[in-house]
Amino acid sequence: MQILIIVVIVLLVAIIMLLMIYNMLISKKIDRYNNLNQKVVSLNVLQEFMDTISEEKSADDKIRKINEILIEKYDIKYSTIVIYNGAEYTIKATNVDVKHWETLKNLHSEEIFKDSIETATPKYITVEKEGERLPYQKMEFGRAKSAMFFPLYIDNVYIGYWIIESGKPHDFDKIDTTVLEVVKNNIISVIRTIETQGIIENIVREDLFTGLKSAEYLYAEGKRKIDKYTLSTVCMFQITNIVDINEKLGRHTGNDTISKVSEIVKQNISQDYIFVRYMGPKFVIVFSGIEVEGVSEFVSNIKNKIENVKVEQSEEDLYEDEEPGYAIPKINIVITTYYKGTAIEGTTKKLEEYLNLASKGENDINYI
Repeated sequence: MQILIIVVIVLLVAIIMLLMIYNMLISKKIDRYNNLNQKVVSLNVLQEFMDTISEEKSADDKIRKINEILIEKYDIKYSTIVIYNGAEYTIKATNVDVKHWETLKNLHSEEIFKDSIETATPKYITVEKEGERLPYQKMEFGRAKSAMFFPLYIDNVYIGYWIIESGKPHDFDKIDTTVLEVVKNNIISVIRTIETQGIIENIVREDLFTGLKSAEYLYAEGKRKIDKYTLSTVCMFQITNIVDINEKLGRHTGNDTISKVSEIVKQNISQDYIFVRYMGPKFVIVFSGIEVEGVSEFVSNIKNKIENVKVEQSEEDLYEDEEPGYAIPKINIVITTYYKGTAIEGTTKKLEEYLNLASKGENDINYI
């Protein structure tokens, strides 16, 4: 009987040992699967990041979409990206209610995160029990119970931070921080990529004399509108005798001439098309979705209207009792086709070079 009991005990121990070994193997397989799954998710996220960069959206819209991708793919409760623009910290993307924004955009001044910023390392904080709140929370209790803070650097220059939050205590205890580091680096890469786009969007100005947007408009918001179509026609024209007008009738009269020419075009052009002051006496019209043949008559009519107008000499350019003269603008026009997805700045550069190299007396409609 005792022998039987011993045998049963040995068998039970052996079974328990086998189950423990089996559980360990299963656990390792699950870990390997989770790591592989995280890598696959990270690759998919990176691909979606790249797709977002190539979309015809504003720089701010791209950052917001990237934040939405992070929230969805990594099942994050709250995600906020804050960037320092050289003057102040601004929230570029977040899914947190606006009433908390003031707190979130001032985390750099919180003592709990200062060492993280100085050492460029992530910071994980959590509450231990209900009723407690995170150190940076001023008036809220129920929203976030744990958070991970990631300072963002480009070429060793601090540019802001990314913070993820959860409504559960210790929710990030077992999270793979190496994956989050990869995500953070992807965020930095995206910010670096769209930085130039943001600069262009921010330097668009409205011209003083014509009320038209500057040439930079073509390379950001304008391009997004133009690229809704497979091809468009780009027309650049130059007031060829503006120097003579300035010298003979005065600079104020020259400015009035530029204003009058732009006004004629604005009055006759569809709002679906883009019209900007390119540089000095040069202007650009983009006929979105229209082939070259479809703009010929319009351009010819505009040219006739411009060259039949008389701009009276400005009073500021007249001497006492002097009779005013008149400026009659002359324009030289060059037209070409723009194809969706190509560099519109290359297209306008080609047209500009043509006008710059044209003879001073050329006064025509040219197709290149």
